[in-house]
Amino acid sequence: MKRSDFPSDFIWGTATSAYQIEGAVHEDGRGPSIWDTFSHTPGKTRGGHTGDVACDHYHRYLTDIGLMRSLGLNAYRFSVAWPRIFPQGRGEPNPKGLAFYDRLVDALLESGLEPWLTLYHWDLPQALQDQGGWPQRDTAYAFAEYAAYLSRHLGDRVRHWITLNEPWCSAHLGYYAGVHAPGLRDLALSLQAAHHLLLAHGLAVPLIRENAPKAQVGITLNLAPGHPASPDPADVAAARRYDGFQNRWYLDPLYGFGYPPDMLELYGPASPHIRSGDLEAIATPTDFLGINYYTRAVLKHSLEAPHRFSGVRWGQAFTHMDWEVYPDGLRELLVRLAREYRPKALYITENGAAYPDVLVNGQVSDPERTRYLQAHFAAALQALREGAPLRGYFVWSLLDNFEWAEGYEKRFGLVYVDFATQARYLKDSGHWLRVFLQEEVPSA
Repeated sequence: MKRSDFPSDFIWGTATSAYQIEGAVHEDGRGPSIWDTFSHTPGKTRGGHTGDVACDHYHRYLTDIGLMRSLGLNAYRFSVAWPRIFPQGRGEPNPKGLAFYDRLVDALLESGLEPWLTLYHWDLPQALQDQGGWPQRDTAYAFAEYAAYLSRHLGDRVRHWITLNEPWCSAHLGYYAGVHAPGLRDLALSLQAAHHLLLAHGLAVPLIRENAPKAQVGITLNLAPGHPASPDPADVAAARRYDGFQNRWYLDPLYGFGYPPDMLELYGPASPHIRSGDLEAIATPTDFLGINYYTRAVLKHSLEAPHRFSGVRWGQAFTHMDWEVYPDGLRELLVRLAREYRPKALYITENGAAYPDVLVNGQVSDPERTRYLQAHFAAALQALREGAPLRGYFVWSLLDNFEWAEGYEKRFGLVYVDFATQARYLKDSGHWLRVFLQEEVPSA
C-alpha cells in the first residue's frame, strides 16, 4: 500500500480539539467551560488532571504547525473553544478569542495546510450549562448564534466546517453515563440533549452557508459496527438495539428518516420532546459526513435497562484504551454508510490508537501504532474500491493530549509530549507516516 494508491486529491490530515491541547484557560478573556468545571471536581478525571495547560498549543501553535508541515500533511482539523468566542455562551463576543483563531487560520494557510474547523468539541460554556445545558432548547439557539458569528469572521478563509464532534458523547457520556462533563445521569435528559445537539447542527448549517457560500459543511459522528456475540436471536436483537443507540439515533434523523421507531418504542416516556419543524431542520442537506472510528462492539442480550444489551470483550489485539483493534470495521462502516445513507462525501475525521508510549533518549518506539495505522489505511482503501465516497483521512491525534476523563495517561499522538517541559518528540509512527505521505505522488 502506497499513498499513490489513493486518489491524488485525497486529504491527509491530523486532528485535535481545543480543550485537549490549548491550555491558557484563563487568558485573553476566555470563559469557563463545562470541562473546566468537571476536571476540577475531585474524582472526575484520572489523577485529578485538568486541561489548564494541556499542550500549551495556545502559545506553541506555530511549533505544532511546523510539525504538521514536516509530516507532509495537507490539512488540519481543529476545534474552536466556544467560551473563547462567547465567554458567557452568547451576548458580547470576545475579540481576543477570535484573534487567536485568526492567527491560527492564517498560519495554517501560509504553511499549505487546509483548515478544517469544528465548532463544538464538547467544551460548552459553563454559563449555558448553568441554565440547563444541552437539554434546554435555548442552547441550540445559542449555538446557532455562535456559528453565525464565527462563520462571518472566518468564512472568507475556512472552507470546511464541522458543526459538532460526536454528539453521542456529549449527550450519552455527559448526561446519562455521567463520565464526561457535565457528569449527569438521566436518560431523558440525555435524549433531549441529543435532540437539541442535532437541532443546533440543523440551525447552524444554513447560517454557515450564508456567510461562507464556497464552504463545505458537515457533521462528525462516532460510529461503530455492532456484531452479535452469537447467532442466538436474542444476541442478534441486542446488536440491533446497539446500532440504534450508537448509530441510527443520529444517522437516521440527519438523513431525513426521523428517529428510529424501534428506539422510540424502547425509550418510551424518556424519548425527547420534538417540536414541529425540528426534524426538517436536522435533515438539512450537508456536503459530507465525518466518521470517527476506533473499534467495533460485540453484544449479547442483557436485562440491563434501558438498552438491554451488554458489551463482550472480544478479539486478539487491544489498545491502551482496551479497545479491540478491528480494522475491517472501518471498511464495513464506510460501505454501509454509502449504501444506506448516500452521503455526498465521507471523511474519516478521527482514527488512531493509544499505547503506553515511553520516551527513551528522545525517541519513542511504537510499532503497534504504526501497524494500527497501516491496517486502517488499508481498510479505508478497500472501502474506496468498494465504492465508498471517501475523500480524506485525519489521524487522531497530532499530539499526546488531555484525554478527557483519562487525564494524561492515555497517549494517542503521533508526537510525544513531555508535559513537564512541553517538549515535542516525533514518534516512530510519525516517522512512518511522513515516509508514507512524502512518496512522490503522480499527477492526476
